[in-house]
Order: sequence, then C-alpha cells, then structure tokens
Amino acid sequence: MRVITGSARGRRLKELEGMETRPTTDRVKEGLFSALQFDIEGRRVLDLFAGTGQLGIECLSRGAASAVLVDRRADAVRLIRENLRLTELEDRARVIAGDSMEYLKSVRQPFDIIFLDPPYAAGLLEPAIAHIAKFDILAPHGIIAAEHPADRVLPALAPPYRLHRTYRYGKIALTLYRRGGNEQNEE
Repeated sequence: MRVITGSARGRRLKELEGMETRPTTDRVKEGLFSALQFDIEGRRVLDLFAGTGQLGIECLSRGAASAVLVDRRADAVRLIRENLRLTELEDRARVIAGDSMEYLKSVRQPFDIIFLDPPYAAGLLEPAIAHIAKFDILAPHGIIAAEHPADRVLPALAPPYRLHRTYRYGKIALTLYRRGGNEQNEE
C-alpha cells in the first residue's frame, strides 16, 4: 500500500494485521482519486473510519489543507500516527481515537470531503450518511465518498445533497454524494 502522488508519493504505508481492517484496494483508490483529483487541494478532509489512514494521507499528500482521521481501534490509531510520521504529514492531521458516529454528533466544523469506508458487516454506512446530512457537516459543494459492496444500493438524500455517481470495481463500489451550495439562502 503506497501513496499514489503528491509530496509523499511512493511512500509505503504500514498495514494493520488481521482481517478486521480491510484497506481500500489500489484499483478502487486510483479510481477514487481520479474522480476527486481537482477537488482536493486546499480542502478540509474527514476520514471517518480511517483504518490505516491511507485516504486522509493521500489527500494530505495531494495538498489538502487538513485532515481529521477517526478510528475506534487503539491499534489503528497508533498505526495512523505512525503512517503520518512516515509520510511527514502529521502537521496538518488530527487523529481522533473514538467512535465515528459519536464524533459526527460532536463536529462543529464543516468538511469539504468526507470518506466513509466502515467495515461492511458493521451496518454503519447508511447511518453515517444520514448523520452527515442531518448535522449538515459537509461544506457547500462538498463531497462524500462511500465505499461499499457493489450489490448494495445506497439511499438518495434530500437537497441540498444529491447522489452524484456510483463507480463499480468488481465486488466493490464507490458512491459519491455532492452537496449543493447555499443558493436557497442567498436571496
């Protein structure tokens, strides 16, 4: 698992042992960052089920202003911090050890990009999407990127959110939601 491009390009990231954490595959990661390549620089990123931290780290390497990486597992949090040190990106990152859903309830700042890649069997993806919309923590024109099994269809959201597109990579799918601006409030 390596950083694809940017300031930490080619750096190998450490991975968690065991099967509880499933890192995003290279193929899915390349597709994701191909879709987001013009939306990263200068943005605030939330990697909600961070695991190894690879998605947040990739964004930081590509010029994101900051990243918050959240994971409940102590070994994952240690590994994320180690990967940030290896890539020399810790100065723009904040690592949160705790429950992702509780974190969503406490967030007071909006994010431009939110990554959601919880364990597939945990049943957390749809509730996380609903919480993000309910607490409206996605900045105007922001993006939610959700990884999920290809046979699962994710729900549509009420405006200003919209399901933008789903990409399929074999058994894995990536769904992007976009948030509109605040046009209705600017009258």
